[in-house]
Amino acid sequence: MSLIQADQLTKIYGKGDTAVTALDHVNLTVNAGEFVAVMGPSGCGKSTLLHLLGGLDRPSSGGVIIDSHNLTDLADAKLTELRRRKIGFVFQFFNLIPVLDATENAALPLTLDGLSPAKAKARANEWLTKVGLGNRLRNRPDQLSGGQQQRVAIARALVADPALILADEPTGNLDTRASDEIAALLRQVSDDWGRAVLMVTHDPRLAAYADRIVFLKDGTIVDETRLEAQKAGNSDLVRGKMEAMA
Repeated sequence: MSLIQADQLTKIYGKGDTAVTALDHVNLTVNAGEFVAVMGPSGCGKSTLLHLLGGLDRPSSGGVIIDSHNLTDLADAKLTELRRRKIGFVFQFFNLIPVLDATENAALPLTLDGLSPAKAKARANEWLTKVGLGNRLRNRPDQLSGGQQQRVAIARALVADPALILADEPTGNLDTRASDEIAALLRQVSDDWGRAVLMVTHDPRLAAYADRIVFLKDGTIVDETRLEAQKAGNSDLVRGKMEAMA
């Protein structure tokens, strides 16, 4: 079942001679519960695609439908509400609030949506426990490792029970071990908790955790590869595709 449908999605920055086409008539479908990685060289439009799919930016033309909602037709207030309830975001720099502990950070989307603090914290604690931080609920970000901070961010992304998780270079600030742990956790988000995951990454090893990889170059999709689950050679296959695009 299709959760995301991007149709002829285009984003152009600037006008006239200074115009830059970041995304050029991209068509993409992501199914419910599917884990999709987006790869490509720097400046190819990966983050632009993620921002348009998440309603963080508006396309120049084309459209995005998420769970039967056409983002192009939504007013700003409705778009904000949809992002808060249907989409969870995970970013490279965690974006945690330093003065709040893990529970308060993870509960924030529910608190902003009007849920009582007690219920929001209870839900946050459930998700923090699921992502392996049940013993770190009261710790602030400066008391957590980078990998633990990203786990808080993933719990925060999941706390409102969204259908879709968008992850933009979620391991970019982590060492190899923590990166693998976060990629495995996102795999669990898809397999065990049934969320669609779309992850932008430059790392073939991490992309190998996905069901499917979309390769972007110069703002267009140039290849799509479906991976066999947990196959040892997946990362080498992805690396070879990336080298061929360079």
